Formats: sequence, structure tokens, C-alpha cells
Amino acid sequence: MGHVNMESGSSAICKDFKSCPVKPSRGALACMINSEIGAVLAVMRRNVRWGVRYVTDDDQLEHTLIHSLKELRKQIFLWQNQWHTIDPAVYLQPFLDVIQSDETGAPITGVALSSVYKILTLDVLDLDTVNVGDAMHLIVDAVTSCRFEVTDPASEEVVLMKILQVLLACMKSKAAVKLSNQHVCNIVNTCFRVVHQASSKGELLQRIARHTMHELVRCIFSHLHDVDSPEQSLVDRSWSGAGEKVGLEKDLTFGNKPLENGNVSVENDGQSSTEYMSNANEMDANKVEISSGMEAAQNGEKIMMEPFGVPCMVEIFHFLCSLLNVIENMGVGPRPNPIAYDEDVPLFALGLINSAIELGGSSFSKHPTLLALIQDELFRNLMQFGLSMSPLILSTVCSIVLNLYHHLRTELKAQLEAFFSCVLLRIAQSKHGSSYQQQEVAMEALVDLCRQQTFMTEMYANFDCDITSGNLFEDLVNLLSKSAFPVNGPLSAMHVLALDGLISMIQGMAERMSNELPAPEGASIDPEEYNAFWSLKCEDYGDPYYWVPFVRKMKYIKRRLMVGADHFNRDSKKGLEYLQGMHLLPDKLDPQSVAFFFRYTTGLDKNLIGDFLGNHDEFCVQVLQEFAGTFNFQGMTLDTALRLFLGTFRLPGESQKIQRVLEAFSERYYEQSPDILTNKDAALLLSYSIILLNTDQHNVQVKKKMSEDDFIRNNRQINGGKDLPREYLSELYLSICENEILMIPDQGVGFPAMTSSRWINVMHKSKETTPFIMCDSTAFLDHDMFAILSGPTIAAMSVVFEQVEQEDILQRCIDGFLAIAKISTCCHFGGVLDDLVLCLCRFTALLNPLSVEEAVLAFGDDTKARMAMTTVFTIANRYGDYIHCGWKNILDCVLSLHKLGLLPARLARDAADDMEPSSDVEQGKPATGSLSTSHVTPLATSRKSSGLIGRFSQLLSFDIEEPTLQPSEEEIAAKQRTHEIIQNCHIDSIFTESKFLQAESLMELVKALILAAGRLHKGSISMEDEDTGVFCLELLIAITLNNRDRIMLIWQGVYEHIASIVQSTVMPCKLVEKAVFGLLRICQRLLPYKENLTDELLKSLHLILKLDARVADAYCEHITQEVMRLVKANATHIRSHAGWRTIISLLSITARHPEASEAGFEALAFIMSDGVHLLPSNYILCVDAARQFAESRVGEVDRSVSALDLMGGSVVCLVRWSTETKNTVGEEAALKLSQDIGEMWLRLVQGLKKVSLDQREEVRNHAVLVLQRSLAAVDGIHLPNALWFQCFDMAIFTLLDDLLEIAQANSPKDYRNIDGTLVLAMKLMSKAFLQSLQDLSQQPSFCKLWLGVLNHMEGYMKLRLRGKRSENIHELVPELLKNNLLVMKTAGILLPTDDIGGDSFWQLTWLHVKKIAPSLLSEVFPDHEVEQLKAKHIKAGEGPAPDGSEVVQSGESTESR
Repeated sequence: MGHVNMESGSSAICKDFKSCPVKPSRGALACMINSEIGAVLAVMRRNVRWGVRYVTDDDQLEHTLIHSLKELRKQIFLWQNQWHTIDPAVYLQPFLDVIQSDETGAPITGVALSSVYKILTLDVLDLDTVNVGDAMHLIVDAVTSCRFEVTDPASEEVVLMKILQVLLACMKSKAAVKLSNQHVCNIVNTCFRVVHQASSKGELLQRIARHTMHELVRCIFSHLHDVDSPEQSLVDRSWSGAGEKVGLEKDLTFGNKPLENGNVSVENDGQSSTEYMSNANEMDANKVEISSGMEAAQNGEKIMMEPFGVPCMVEIFHFLCSLLNVIENMGVGPRPNPIAYDEDVPLFALGLINSAIELGGSSFSKHPTLLALIQDELFRNLMQFGLSMSPLILSTVCSIVLNLYHHLRTELKAQLEAFFSCVLLRIAQSKHGSSYQQQEVAMEALVDLCRQQTFMTEMYANFDCDITSGNLFEDLVNLLSKSAFPVNGPLSAMHVLALDGLISMIQGMAERMSNELPAPEGASIDPEEYNAFWSLKCEDYGDPYYWVPFVRKMKYIKRRLMVGADHFNRDSKKGLEYLQGMHLLPDKLDPQSVAFFFRYTTGLDKNLIGDFLGNHDEFCVQVLQEFAGTFNFQGMTLDTALRLFLGTFRLPGESQKIQRVLEAFSERYYEQSPDILTNKDAALLLSYSIILLNTDQHNVQVKKKMSEDDFIRNNRQINGGKDLPREYLSELYLSICENEILMIPDQGVGFPAMTSSRWINVMHKSKETTPFIMCDSTAFLDHDMFAILSGPTIAAMSVVFEQVEQEDILQRCIDGFLAIAKISTCCHFGGVLDDLVLCLCRFTALLNPLSVEEAVLAFGDDTKARMAMTTVFTIANRYGDYIHCGWKNILDCVLSLHKLGLLPARLARDAADDMEPSSDVEQGKPATGSLSTSHVTPLATSRKSSGLIGRFSQLLSFDIEEPTLQPSEEEIAAKQRTHEIIQNCHIDSIFTESKFLQAESLMELVKALILAAGRLHKGSISMEDEDTGVFCLELLIAITLNNRDRIMLIWQGVYEHIASIVQSTVMPCKLVEKAVFGLLRICQRLLPYKENLTDELLKSLHLILKLDARVADAYCEHITQEVMRLVKANATHIRSHAGWRTIISLLSITARHPEASEAGFEALAFIMSDGVHLLPSNYILCVDAARQFAESRVGEVDRSVSALDLMGGSVVCLVRWSTETKNTVGEEAALKLSQDIGEMWLRLVQGLKKVSLDQREEVRNHAVLVLQRSLAAVDGIHLPNALWFQCFDMAIFTLLDDLLEIAQANSPKDYRNIDGTLVLAMKLMSKAFLQSLQDLSQQPSFCKLWLGVLNHMEGYMKLRLRGKRSENIHELVPELLKNNLLVMKTAGILLPTDDIGGDSFWQLTWLHVKKIAPSLLSEVFPDHEVEQLKAKHIKAGEGPAPDGSEVVQSGESTESR
């Protein structure tokens, strides 16, 4: 039962004998044993006693030892191939007899031991050997009872070493699994005795003995994995009750057996030379509990004779733990004297325990007896030794705890919490008198734990999220961060160690992080609903799907409980009311909820709890009863239960309150442990007595202490009138005397020291605590943990980074900074990332004003600054998505580099090509520029040099710089390092890759850029500030262009910034130049991709129209060139009237600009030529612009003529639109568009009319001809009749009037050949009249129109040029008039009438015609035709005239207009 599996056990041992894996052949085996016989006999013969003839009373010729060896020699060669059938005892017994004989000396015993060792190591004995178990038992029995005469100290040590050798070989043999539990215990017992004996021997024996002990323990506990576990319950029942007793009875208990026959001893002159330390005897006598009863003893004896397994391991482990109990008798406390005891024994025991745990590993958890030893006895001793003044002991203790955490943490939750808080954190905190060496060891242990992949997550999940536990994770973070701060002194190893712990936590967290983690869900608890927090349980502590939300919920509750506890400590009544408001207690208080609040809430003032529980108020009494009911006292002694109970509050001072509290305790204790006490009154009386004893024994003011007899006498007949067992009362007395019941419990401030009472609480808590949550490498809780960890870690690393100079530590900090940046990004902690960037920027040394030379040299030599800058820009490039206000600090660094001339010349280029093709000269500029070459544009710069071409002059300025000294090699190397670092920072990627930034981060980046540039506008602007403003603007433009798909996120800010520059600048400068051309570039690049933003973008170009006149004049040519490029590239994307109005306005203002007009007209021609880009939305705008170019005298006459041609050619578009409208839209829409087209045509006509008055003959005449063509070209358009009347009134008649006025009022030199223009104008009017005659003749206003034509002809006939009439006009007007009359006659519009009066159409016509050409009546209407027409008219009975003309006063003339 519970023994080692033979197959797995033997295979496990085989690995220790790989050096001699081959068994000897049968013949060789006989020879080998023969040689060993000969060796033993040879040594024996050298001794006088054995060398002479031996004669006895029985006439025996030889001593039995020699005789048995010789008999064996006779037989071994006879067995041949029958060795496997031979009992090993036959060939082992002669050697074992020699070993056990007290007549042999040390040399003989040593050779015999060597022979047995040889047989063991050659694998002569294996599991197939006959009776191999009995043979192994014989060997162990013989060696453990070895006796010999000591002849000299050296030979004695040799024999002791060989004893160790043989016993270790037994345990490593394949047949070791046949050893019984008792024999394994005997082996360990013997080895430990040798270890003790060796303390007075040579150094070599001491080391070999200790090494052998370690090897034995490792070998034994390596079998724990192979122990059959199905019977462990039986082991627990039988072994735990009877094993110790059997062990004692069978001499298994180490150090308890007297050194008599059957034990290793050395005799010298009849006296034993071996002594054993009495402490071990006393220790075992105190620690081992002897159970009574023959049945238990027999059961234990049976177990010990079974093949070795758990029973012997329990005994061995118990013994190892008992070695540590010596501390209790030597006064080692929290502040011991470092030389008060010898640290050798505990160190040795701790080393053995560590070996056992390393080899047994997690298998301890399968065996409750072993696990119970670890949970209670071992950990209690570890807690005590952890406070040892010896750094070596503390280091060993920490190694054991680390192994226990690794293998058994699921079973040691409460114990680990106690150790971390009461030992490691307490020592490392350096507030409790611990030495620097102790602090360093504790800190190393904590850092080792931090390096465990899941340690911090498990601390947070199991303790920080447990309402009954402290915040271990938070405490550890605070400790490490504070310990990393070098306060008032230089940086020490402790600071670096603490920093390493923080960084290990951060890096472990970063490794668990994926690229992106969803933001954690809030605690799934309804804040408006009451929850009994103490009753909340997780459905499955092994499934993250369940436990992750659960621990988050518990952490949420715990935080609110801490706030509630703080309120309660200030005012208990208001505190409970606050808890009700927070829904942590029910709206109507009940005793149970308050009791559980007192029981399970940490941080409460225990004085207040005691006062509340002792109060006589009925509700308080009920709470007290419920509070007592939360304890489980089953299986506890009365003093243990009392310690546990009084550890949760402070017992009040009033006797009545004390009585009420103790009554509640006694009732609960008797209810659960009624074994000895007969009633609750007995429990109450005895509890009072214990408290009185505790006060008597531990109050320094009490001089005469109560004796044990006094205590027993005071408690007579309290158990229902009978006495309690004396042994029971004695145990209580001793327990109280040795360990005080703390009547003032710890308030939870700081890290308390471990006491016996507190340990009882720990053990009680370990039985009731929730299961330990095992975490894997998934970042389930890292978001919550990072919120606690980030602030202290950044602060600590920043301080260390600032003070340290060693590159390895600096690099470690940088690794930590990058890990924090990664976690901040994954967890969406933008604020943390901003803080990190701010810290790092301070270390770059770029925020301190330096000259260029100083900066380059300092930066090249400053490793810290270089590392910080590289890290800043690495973070900006990798994790820019979550940088917000940190962009300001990053940009400050970028601007500093720019001011120092350390950035590439074209850092701000965007992902596509540059704004304009740079000249070869500019492209050949060096990669870095200085300030002397950056500010070249003075206020009085000429128009030609202030634009983009003017940059060429910047390059030329290199030639006139003052000569400088040649730099030294160190300066060259520093500059080279600086440039390499800057190049590796990839600063340009921040802006060229900004299209990948998240929206919020992008907006913050733009805002920071605008803010940086805006600071420069305050006060007077130096050349350096202007250059910086230009640089910021370039970056802003690059970002805008790279984010065209989400331009509206940043456009408003960019536009306002550019507008502020444009509107505040009154003289040409680089800044306004960059603003204007940057704006144009944005429009050029974005218009093809953002049709929905076309109007918004083009609207921004209105800023150019608001430029100061001097600024506009300086840049007009280049602005126009950019507008032309914009038009040519994006004309098809501009559809709205507002957009075109902006573009055409920019082109129109160039009409009179000498340098810009050419480009402006080219752009306008591109729009209007062939009508490709003419639209109803831009038609009128283009016609007006073309008119302005036609009127402008800046260019050649040909340009004006071309402009007129553009105007005339645009009529084609009107015709086309009219045709398309008829075919594609309905009547109503067609009518509307027809009206619009008519208005466009009228504007065209009016524009041409204005140009027709131009002073230049070619332009004037061409305008009239174009106007004529424009009137003729609309035949295909059905224009409203009213529009024609407007055309005559507003354009044609006005043109004739204006030309007539010009001809009469101006000198012929001003208007050369004006008569030619008059002729063309007259022809224009005649043709226009005839063209519209058919449609207009039926209109009521036709007569007025006709009279207007006649009046203008009459006026022109009266014209005198230079005092003479114009022959061309005098010849032309009658001819035109005649032609008009003939057409009207043919059309039936002008017919003779007999009406008397001067207001008929016929009479009015001829009245005016006679003034122009009197003979025309007879020519157009001969007399006979007039009579015929009249007769025909009368016969038909028609009216006076078919024209329907209205009466017109005969005196009306054109002069009256």
C-alpha cells in the first residue's frame, strides 16, 4: 500500500548507473567474488589476531569468519550457470558477518564494505534475483549495525565513508524497491548519525556525509511520483494515526535510539567514541505524538514492513521539519542575536527539505499526510526562519518557497499569502530592523517570483480580488517602485534589483499581450441591487470564462468595501448607512449581513467591532450571535478556538461586554466541540480562566505568576460539577504560557510579524479559503493590473534612468519603457502613453536651448539622450494610435532638431510626390541645412525671387558664408553618430504614415502642430521662429495630404490655421508663401478623390482673395500657375457654381497683372475652349472673366481677340444644352433651363457689347463681329420674345448710342477709325432685327422696337465726324433701311393703309423713313403697288394693318431714350 511501483521505480534508478550498465557474465561473477574473498582474507592475515593458528576448546582450526569465506570460495566456481537460482544471502553473508563483527578492525571492515559495494554497483542483484528483498534487508541490517575496533582516526573515517557509500548504493540499486519502509528509515537514520559524528572528524568526511544525506533524500523522494496513489486514503487513515508510534517502537525515529548493539558505533578500548546530540532526543520527544493502543501499533508495524513508499517519506519529512524546531528552544525571533544559535543545523535541514520538494514536486499534493506537514509544520518553521538574521538561511527559505509556489501553490494559498506579507514584504520594506543583506535577499526572492510568467496575475486574481485577503499585488508593486527610488543617495544594487522586478512584470505582461485587446467589460454587478458579497461563488475556478468575470466582480466589491470600511472607522453608524447606500448591505439591516461584514472585511477598526459586538442593544446581540456562527471550531482545542475568535476584533474592556462576547463564543464552541466539556457553561468558565491566565503570564506588571497547579486548582469542578482531565488543563496552561493570546489584534496596517495566534488564523483560513486560481499566459487581467502598475513603474524607471549611467541598466529601462508603450496601446491607456512620452522627452536633452555645435557634440556623446530619443520616436512610430497630448512633447523634440539643423531637408514630404517639381539644383541640396540657409526671403524681396523659384537664391547663399574652422575628428564622429541616430529614428514616418493613425490620435497630432506653430505668432517673429512656423506648416500639409480619406476630421483646424496666417500677414514672407501654396497643393491633390468636399476645398481658396495687396502682388504669378494646374487636373471634378466662382475669381484678378495674366488666360482658355468644361454653373462666370481679359491691355491685342473668340464660341454650348434639354427632361424643366440659357446668352451679349466700346480698333471691331455671330448663332434656340426685346434695349441700341456718343465726343486719335465700327454696329442692328423679325412682329412691343431701329438709323445719318459726314454710313444706312423695308413688305408686316392720323404703323414708319431717305417709299412701294395693296386690303375687309402695333407718339425718337 502506497509503495513504489517496481517497474517505474527500477527504471528511475537505472539512470544512476549508466557508467556500468553491463552485468558481468556468470564466470566473471565467480572470479569477481573470489577476488573479493581474497582481498578480505589478505587484510585479515595482516593482523596478528588473524594471522596465527587459531585454536579453541572445540579444536576448531580457523575462526568462523575466515572459515565461512573459505567455504564460499569452494562453492562459487561450482555454481557456474546456476547463479540465478542461488540465494544472494549465501555469497553475501560471509562479508556481512565481517562487517557486523566487533572483533574486526577498521581496515578489515572497510574491505568487506568495499566488497559489498562492488556487488551492489555491478547489478548482481536485480528484481529477478531469488530472494532479492531479503538480501537487501540483510545488507541494510548489517551495514546499519556495523561495529569495528578503532585503530586510528584515519581508518575510522574511511570505514564511515564506506558505510555511507554502501547505504547510498542500496538506495540506488535496482532492487531498492524491495526495501521496506523501516529499512529506508534505518538507512537515513544511520546516515544522519554519521553526519553528526563527522562534525568532530575531518572536513572530507563531513562533506561526503552531508552529500550522501542529500543524495539519499533526493533518491527517496524521486520515487514519490511513482507511488501508487489509489491507496493514499488508507495511508492517511492508518499511517497518520499509528506510523509515528510504530516508528518509535521499531527504532525508526531518528536520533531517539540509544547507541547500543545494532547501530553504527566505533569502539576504542571498550568505550564508544560516538556521542549523539541530546537536543535531537529532546526534540523528538517533544514533537512526536505517541498514540496508544495495540491495534494502532500493529497496524503501523505492518505498514513499515511493506515496500517503501509514503510512510517512510512521511517519517523522513517529519524528521527534517523537526530539525527546524530547535529554533523554538533557542529564542530565535524577529530580532534575534545573529550568533545566538548555530545556523549549521537549520541550513542543513532546509537544504534537505528543498531537495525533497524539488524531487517530489507536485506529487506531494496527492498524499494528504505529506501535504499537511508542508501546510502546517514546514510553513510555520519557514515563517520563523524567514525572519532569521542570517541572509544564508533566508535565501534557502526563499528557495524552498519558490519551489513550493511552483509545485504546490494550489494547496498553499493562505500559507503563501502569509509568507509574502509577513516575511518577504516585511523584510524588504526595511522598516523592521532588517539588515541590508536581508533586504537584498528578500528583494531577490520577490524579483525571482516576478520573473515567473504567471506569478503576478495569480497574486492579483487570488489575493487582490479576494475580499478576505490583502492586496498583495498592489503592495508588491508599491514596494518595488519605492525601492527603486534612490532617495538621498547614489544608486545601489537594491535599487537596480527592484527596478528589474518591475520591468520583469511589465515585460511578462507585454509578452502576454496580443496586438490589440478589447477593453475589459465592467464588473457584472448591478450597483442598484443588494448582493450578499460573502456568499458569491464562482461556478468554475478552472475555466477563465467563469473566473475572470468573477474576480473582476469581487475586486469591484472589494474596492467599495474598502471605502465603506473607511467610512465605518470614522463613524460606525454613518458607515453602515453608507454601505446600505452602496448596496453592500440590505436596505433594512439584518444581523447576518452586518456579522459577515465584520467577519470578512479587511481594514475595519477592530476596536469598533469589539464595542459593537459587546453592546447590549438587541440588534447588536443578534449580530454577535451571527458573528460567532461564522466560525468553525470543529477539532480545535479551546485555546486555539479562542485565539482564532479574538483575532478578529479587540475584546472590549467592560466586564459586561466581555461576558456577552464570551457567552456567544462558548455557546458556539460547545456546539461544535462537545467532546470533553459537558455544557456551554464549562466552556464559558474555562474561557474566562484562560483569559485571566493569559493576562497573568504576559503582563509585566504581574510579579507573581500563576503556576500550573494554581491554574488546575482554579478550574476544579467546572465541568458539570466534575473536574476536567489534568492533562487537558496542563496542555492549555503550557499553550498559554508559551504563546500569548494577543488581546489587541493587528489593525492591518503595514506587514505584521507572524505569531502563534496569527498562524492559527492562517491555518483556519487555509481550510475555508476559495480555491487557488491557476492562470496561464493569456492576458485576462492585465488591463486591470496595468492600471495599478503603470504609474509607479514609469515614475521609478524615470528616476533610475535619470540617475544611472551604465548602459546595461539604461537599456533595461528602455526595454521597460517600450513594454509599457505596448501594453498601453493594447489596453487603450492613452494617458499612460502620454505620460511615458513626456518622461522620455525630458531625457532627450532636446528641450534645452543649445547652439548647433554644442547640441551635435553633446548629443553625440550622451548615450542616455540618444537612447531616449530613439525610444521616443520608436514609440511614436509603433504606438502613435494612442498618443494624444504626448504629441506636443514629441513635436517639441522634432522642432528642436529642426532648429538645430539636424533633420533631413525634405522631412515633410508626403506619400506622393512633392508640391512642385524641384529643380535639379534644389534636389542636390545637402540632407541637412542650417539656419543660415533657411531664412532667405526678406520683406523687400522682389516679385520674381519671393516665389518658389526664389529658393535658388537660398542655395547661392552658401557661397557667401563666412569661412568656418575645420571640425576635429571627435566632432566629426559625434556628428556622424547623431545623424545615424536621427536617420534610424525614422521621424518622417510619423507624418508620412499618419494615415494609419486612429482618428483621435490624428486630431491630437494636428492640434499639437497648430499649437506649436501658433505659439510663434505671439510677439515679434524672428527669422528662426518664421522658419519653424514654415516647418510646422509643411508637416501640417503633409499630414493633410496623407489623410485625404478622412480629411474632414482635421480640415477645420488646418483651414483656420492657414487663414490666420493669410489674414495676419501684410508683407511677403516664407510663411505666407507656404500657407498659400500649401493650400493650393491640398486642393490639387484632394479634388480628384473627394468630390463631396470639392466646394469645401475650393471655398478655402477665397483666402487667397483676402491676401494683402503687397503679398498678392508678390505671389500672383505663381498662384495663377498653381490655379492653372489645379484647373487642368480637376476641371471635371468641379461642378458647383460656388466652386467655379472661386476659381474664376482667382483667374479674373490676373487679367490686369503683367506676370500672371498669361497663365490666368491659359487656364480660362482651357475651361472655355470647345466648351468642354463649360457648364451652366460656370458659364456666366467664364464669360465675365473672358470679357475682363478682352478688356485688359496688359497683354497683346491678340489675347483680347482670343478672349472674344472664347466668348463667341461659348454660344455653341448654349445651343447644345438647349438641344439636350429638349430630349432628356420634361416640359417644366426644359422651360426653366431655357430661361436660364436665355439669361446666359443675354449676359454674353452684354459682355460683348462692353468690349465693343474698347478704345483699340481691332478689339472693338472684333467684338462687334463676335457679337453679331453670337446673335446669329442662337437660331437653334427658342429664346423668349421678351429676351430679344431686352437684347435690343440693353445691348444693341445701347451699343449704338454709346458708339455714337464716343464718335461725337472723342478725338479720332483716341478711337481710331471709329466710323468703321459704326458701320459694323449698324449692320449688327439690321441683321439682328431681321433675324428676330418673324417672332417679334406679333408682339405688342414690336412697333416700339421698330421705331427704335429707325431712330438709330436717323441718328447715324445725322452723324458728323470731324465736321464731315461719313460717306460709309450715309451709303450704308439707306441700303440697310431699304433691305429691312423690303423684308417687312414681303413678310406682310408693313402694308399701306388709308387711316387718317399720324399714329398708325404705316404712317409712323414712313414718317421716320422720310427723314432718313425720302426716296425709299417709291422704291419699296411704287404707286401702282400701293393702290393694289389698298384695294386688296379693303376688299378683304381687313383692319387697318395686320401688325397690331400700338399707337406711338410721332414725336418719339431715339434721342428721348
